[in-house]
Amino acid sequence: MPSFIEHLSHTTRSYRRFRSIYRVPEGHMKKWIDNTRYTASAKNLQPLRYRIVSDREMCAKVYDTLAWAGYLTDWEGPEEKERPTGYIVMAVDTKVSSVQASQIDMGICAQTIMLGSTEEGFGGCMIMSFKKQELKEILEMPENLEPVLVLALGKPCEEVRIVDMENDDVKYYRDEDQVHYVPKRSLDSIMF
Repeated sequence: MPSFIEHLSHTTRSYRRFRSIYRVPEGHMKKWIDNTRYTASAKNLQPLRYRIVSDREMCAKVYDTLAWAGYLTDWEGPEEKERPTGYIVMAVDTKVSSVQASQIDMGICAQTIMLGSTEEGFGGCMIMSFKKQELKEILEMPENLEPVLVLALGKPCEEVRIVDMENDDVKYYRDEDQVHYVPKRSLDSIMF
């Protein structure tokens, strides 16, 4: 029987299409953010700040700032009925640390949030490609906060399958049934 962390790490995927009838409860997102306070932080600076977006109108505004799935060049992103129903915007407080020095914290905290969302039956996608200045304006962010990551969240409505990587091809893809495939390297290939 797999351990709980093994189960979560194997089932926490990047989902890009959601059931829009299921809103992500703000309390869930707050709990997932709270979990990040207990994670490791470089020099224990804890430079990350978060904004929860759950209001439909604000979700639509945040959505318009995002770029979706760069490898799927013929896909413009989820249809309106499949869009995220909640977002967590992650920012670095530049009075505390630089964006570059905060990158490890960003990864640790983003994955912590995603694992928490999976545990609660939700899922999401970490998005680094977005219109930063536009997002700052929409959220009326203070000057010292630099947005670095948007976690798009919801109840997934797509199937994501892990497949063995062939010929070092890292590109994810979809088949004619819109099943999403993600190639992963073998354990032997990542050992040295």
